[in-house]
Amino acid sequence: MELFSSALNQLPPQNNPQNGATPDKTEVRQAAEEFEAVFLNTMLQNMFTGLGEGGTWGKGHGADAWQSLLIDEYARTIAESGGIGLADSVERELIALQEGSR
Repeated sequence: MELFSSALNQLPPQNNPQNGATPDKTEVRQAAEEFEAVFLNTMLQNMFTGLGEGGTWGKGHGADAWQSLLIDEYARTIAESGGIGLADSVERELIALQEGSR
C-alpha cells in the first residue's frame, strides 16, 4: 500500500487527488507504467549480475554504465509494450485510492 501511495504522490500537483483535483487517466497510466519499469529494471539488473565482461556489454571503464543504460531501456520497452501486467494492477489500485480519498 505504501508503494501505491508513493506512486500517487508522484502525480503532478494539479492532478493529485490529495490536493482536491481529479487526475487525468493517462497520467495515472503513465505512473503505473513507470512503476512497472522500475520493478522490471530491478529484476533485470539481478538477472545480469555476475555476467562476465565482454559480449553485449563490452569491456573497459564504460561497460558498467552501458549495461545499466541498456537494462533500463529494456525495462522501459517491456513496460510500454504491455509488460508483465503489473501496470494494470497498479493503475487499478491508484484509481481506487483516488476515488477513496474524495
